[in-house]
Amino acid sequence: MLIRRAKELTDNDVTDRDLYLGRRRFLSVAAAALGAAWVERAAWPAPECGESVSPDSFGMADEVPNSLEQITGYNNYYEFSTNKEAVRILAQDLRINPWTITVDGEVENPLTLDIDALLTGFNTEERIYRLRCVEGWSMVIPWQGFQLCELLKRAKPTSQAKYVQFMSLKRSSEMIGQRQTSLDWPYREGLRIDEAVHPLTLVATGLYGESLPKQNGAPLRIVVPWKYGFKSPKAITHIRLMREQPTTSWNTLAPSEYGFYANVNPDVAHPRWSQRRENRIGELQKTPTRIFNGYAEQVAHLYQNLDLRTHY
Repeated sequence: MLIRRAKELTDNDVTDRDLYLGRRRFLSVAAAALGAAWVERAAWPAPECGESVSPDSFGMADEVPNSLEQITGYNNYYEFSTNKEAVRILAQDLRINPWTITVDGEVENPLTLDIDALLTGFNTEERIYRLRCVEGWSMVIPWQGFQLCELLKRAKPTSQAKYVQFMSLKRSSEMIGQRQTSLDWPYREGLRIDEAVHPLTLVATGLYGESLPKQNGAPLRIVVPWKYGFKSPKAITHIRLMREQPTTSWNTLAPSEYGFYANVNPDVAHPRWSQRRENRIGELQKTPTRIFNGYAEQVAHLYQNLDLRTHY
């Protein structure tokens, strides 16, 4: 994973994807020369919430991001369709301005912010993260966004806040997949408070230096890179801090298949398929799945008292 403050980006960095990928390939060669072990060690320690970091404080120079075409053309977004390729077309009718997000519940300072305040009021960074779908496919995505902890900090969570629930937009007039009853809309997800305030947890507002495409969750989504992709909800409108573990959409629908934690774990199979290997989009050969999607050094301590086979 690479972290870069947006203010450090030049015009070429954010508009020319060929140059972007060329830089990543150069870093990939350099990382290989230094050895993969160096890359893993470079990933820790994580910054504190809102702390400024140098661009290469987190090394993920050993992997080249997927192309913009791949990232925007292959999406799980049931609010529009179960067809991954169709989402890119069907999502374009979604109105994303005006847009507000509310943060409430176990907080001292409930917030309602419009999209302009969200896009300009926080320290935006570039973060290159792995994305692993529970279905067995994966990508590497260059997001732009800010740490979720910065937003939560402004709401001043109380000592009773143990969990965070996220709710996505419900608007079946435009999100035609919501006319089906495959899930109980709106889409809901949740994290423990320590997962939510971890510096890796991102509010993504863009990718490849541009605004977040509608099919990827515009205008903002949550990204939790060590968990399966369904834990990174799109088109967020409401964040609620809670005392009790919140209900979540996939866990409610099929609790034996989609656990609340949903940490990427090659040793815990989905009931209908193995999770030991993954298919990186754009590559022919499958690769071994890494525990916590390769972020074990940063997040394993969060689960040291849990049996990951039962708390899946």
